[in-house]
Amino acid sequence: MGKILLIEDDRATADFIAKSLEEHGFVVDRADTGRDGLFHATDGSHDCIILDRMLPGMDGMAVLAALRGAGIATPVILLSALGAPEDRVKGLTSGADDYLAKPFTFAELIARIRLLMRRAAASAAAAETVLSCDDLEMDLLSRRVKRAGQNVELQPREFRLLEFLLRHAGQVVTRTMLLEGVWDYHFDPGTNVIDVHVSRLRKKVDEGFSRPLLHTVRGVGYRLGAER
Repeated sequence: MGKILLIEDDRATADFIAKSLEEHGFVVDRADTGRDGLFHATDGSHDCIILDRMLPGMDGMAVLAALRGAGIATPVILLSALGAPEDRVKGLTSGADDYLAKPFTFAELIARIRLLMRRAAASAAAAETVLSCDDLEMDLLSRRVKRAGQNVELQPREFRLLEFLLRHAGQVVTRTMLLEGVWDYHFDPGTNVIDVHVSRLRKKVDEGFSRPLLHTVRGVGYRLGAER
């Protein structure tokens, strides 16, 4: 699900949030001071940071400023008992991605965490310019594909299909996923369009190479990657 850093000095609040997140499958690291929280945040391993604004010593705003000053872009949800519009504006303009006033419901908190994580994942995916799997490489800017240094000529739909498979390399991709992600269908048209395009793509990326990369997972879908 993801790894969360919780920086909160109130033990009861921290226990409640941490327990609830763990029940939803998240891994939670905890810190009860700003300095400890900043230390944990700098390792870059967290998908989201929940940061209390009012902390002893180094407060939440100072932690936030230090994080952004160090170039750490991990999404931050600022928690605060200060819920006035000007307080929210100050928190958001200081680098927080979201601001949640206390008291709040856990359902609202987890909805905001998931939204920020989706945005971060989409942003990271959009920033990628080269996708690869084994000796197969796709340059999204030049729209060139190479395998073992050899050019692979693809039609537009084949390119889109391979891009989707590369973004899910090593995973089993179902027909439904391909229909939605490559053809923008949200229903099964009842044709063999996927089989035809996968067959054509397989010939282009695998023929002439000793190690096949595009595999059929019978009854499920397809997987891109060297045999395990």
